[in-house]
Amino acid sequence: MSTTAPPRPITPDDLLHMPDEGSGFELVDGELKELNASMQSSRIAGMIFSEFQTYSVAHHPAWVFPERTSYQCFPDDPNRVRRPDVSIIPLTRMTREQYYEDGHCRIAPDLVVEVVSPNDNAEDLEEKIGEWLAAGTRIVWVVYPSIQSIRIHRGDGGYAFLRSADTLTAEGVLPGFSCPVADLFRLPGEPAPSV
Repeated sequence: MSTTAPPRPITPDDLLHMPDEGSGFELVDGELKELNASMQSSRIAGMIFSEFQTYSVAHHPAWVFPERTSYQCFPDDPNRVRRPDVSIIPLTRMTREQYYEDGHCRIAPDLVVEVVSPNDNAEDLEEKIGEWLAAGTRIVWVVYPSIQSIRIHRGDGGYAFLRSADTLTAEGVLPGFSCPVADLFRLPGEPAPSV
């Protein structure tokens, strides 16, 4: 009687050698986890990236990364790889030399944005939030397009729930940054609400 050996766990290096460096996947417990995305979630992630990048260039330079940037920065699991929708690392925490290194980023971002897609699992999402905070991320934004709201989790235990009428800030990461929550969900051609 022959037995089949269990499959070998996938490593972060294996992920890098996949087509497009496995850009549609994260790595959790040696297994690939497919990233869920929709046009809506991708567009909103792009809008947040654009807001951050524009502000960073004009006011407070930082490393601003779009979706699919991979992080291998989790002290409790050195083989875990996560890919947030948007992330920021201050210039003081990443040198140019580190920026040019190949492979996954090993520096935990100060701010992470996860945009929820229709097929995202709530338990998986909560697990990600905990992992980012345990790795040293200072702020995690969880963006809910379906209800046009944002949950903010802070590394110091702070928490906020913002709706479309509120203003979003990134204090401690991008000082002075602010953006009306409603702007992130507005469709092309829709007018801004009158004040």
